[in-house]
Amino acid sequence: MRVVFMGTPDFSVPTLMEIVGQGHEVVAVYSQPPRPSGRGMEERKTPVHQAADRLGLPVFTPASLKSEEEQEAFRALDADVAVVVAYGLLLPKAILDAPREGCLNLHGSLLPRWRGAAPIQRAIMAGDRETGVQVMRMDEGLDTGDICMSETIAISDQMTAQDLHDRMMVLGADLMVRALAALSRGSLGCQPQIEDGVTYAKKIDKAEARIDFAEPAATIHNLIRGLSPFPGAWVEMVIRGKAQRVKLLRSELADGAGEPGTLLDDAMTIACGEGAIRLTELQRAGKGAMKANDFLRGADLKVGDTII
Repeated sequence: MRVVFMGTPDFSVPTLMEIVGQGHEVVAVYSQPPRPSGRGMEERKTPVHQAADRLGLPVFTPASLKSEEEQEAFRALDADVAVVVAYGLLLPKAILDAPREGCLNLHGSLLPRWRGAAPIQRAIMAGDRETGVQVMRMDEGLDTGDICMSETIAISDQMTAQDLHDRMMVLGADLMVRALAALSRGSLGCQPQIEDGVTYAKKIDKAEARIDFAEPAATIHNLIRGLSPFPGAWVEMVIRGKAQRVKLLRSELADGAGEPGTLLDDAMTIACGEGAIRLTELQRAGKGAMKANDFLRGADLKVGDTII
């Protein structure tokens, strides 16, 4: 099939690679424009842009698709279908209607649960036990289109947003090429979403990342997992006489009780409003991620200290 691929981050790359590998003709790749990044603030192409360059595919990076000029250029590609994976730009109706078979989106939840920008993080933060990836035929609403194919993923107690992201991007790539194969045969059946159970995965606000140990341990554990590694749930610890921000990347529920925020032992167990949590992977500002034992060797924390 003649495919226009639209995506931006690492999450999108496996789907692009699978589409090319299955022999479809990718007539164009759309991605977000290069932006300043890193210490030198040099303009850097997106992961999808870089992958498309390696494959020798033409890349377009408009800041918007609202102009008639951009829409006409898109129509001129004469695509059978557009595949959209975490592109990050609104698709106007003229774009949605341009490909002969419309636009297929890969979404990281089991719709209608977690429509919106951050379905991976929100599912974990809410303590969901399962989620999935779905191929959806796009319409003008926010993740309201008909569902064409689905795969369910169990969320384990220790799974972080990064873990789930990595699982989804591989499974999602396979799901999308299966959907394209069915579409090419004329056998892709899509069903309207149910109306019950709609939830919205709003964009993560950095203000949500500050840990409050007055919350139950399970709530804190889910927050740590859901925000790992970015933006990263965080606390302040006094290390060698100086208050420092520390990201909490992995944790586990633990036995123990005490005043919320109190360090209960030499294994980084901390009392919560209900129960306790053991921190297993942490990251100080300007340092790499490290296991709790390694972290403690570089800190002067002791049992009874308060972490806020």
